[in-house]
Amino acid sequence: MSTRPGGPSRQPTRTRNLAGRYDLPVMTWSAVTARLDFGGLTQAPGNGGPDRHTCWLTTLDADGAPHTTGVGAEWVDGSWWFASGRSTRKGRNLARDPRCTLAVAVADVDLSVSGTAAPVTEPASVARLAEVYDADGWPCRVDDSGTALTAEFSAPSAGGPPWHVYRIDVASVVALGVAEPGGATRWDF
Repeated sequence: MSTRPGGPSRQPTRTRNLAGRYDLPVMTWSAVTARLDFGGLTQAPGNGGPDRHTCWLTTLDADGAPHTTGVGAEWVDGSWWFASGRSTRKGRNLARDPRCTLAVAVADVDLSVSGTAAPVTEPASVARLAEVYDADGWPCRVDDSGTALTAEFSAPSAGGPPWHVYRIDVASVVALGVAEPGGATRWDF
C-alpha cells in the first residue's frame, strides 16, 4: 500500500535479543514488517497462523483489569488499525485509557504490539481503511459523517454502527519466531 494513513512508519529506537541465552539470533524489524507487508493476513481458515490469524486486543477496564477481545485489525503501511463502536467495552476503555496491546500469530512469528490507540477521524484515512476492509471481505463504507464506517453487518462484539477507526501508536513490539531459526526480540519505539 503506497500511502499509510497517519504518517510514515516508525523505526525502532532500541532492539533487545530476548533469546540470547539460547544462542538464537536477533530478529530484524525489517523481516517482521516485510512479512506483514506481504499481506494475506485474513481471518479466513487456512490463512496465516496455525489455521488462520486472529488479532486479540487487550484494553484496561476502569478497575485496571485487562479486557481482551478479538478484533479485525489490519496492518496498513506500517501501522496496526482496527474499527470499533465507541460504546463497546473496548471503545469505552480506550476513551478512558488509550493503552492497549494487540496480539497476533502470523505464519512464522507471534507478535505482541503495545502502545496507545486513538480514534482517527481524518476522512482520507477512514476511506483508506474502508477500502482495505472491503478488499479483505468486509463490505463496509464511510458513513455520511465521513469520519466513521458503516455496513450491513460487523462482528457481534463491535456494537452497532458507526464503527470508528483506531490506529495504534506503537511503544514496543515483542516477536517470537516460531519457524527456524526462531528467536525472540523486543523493539522499543
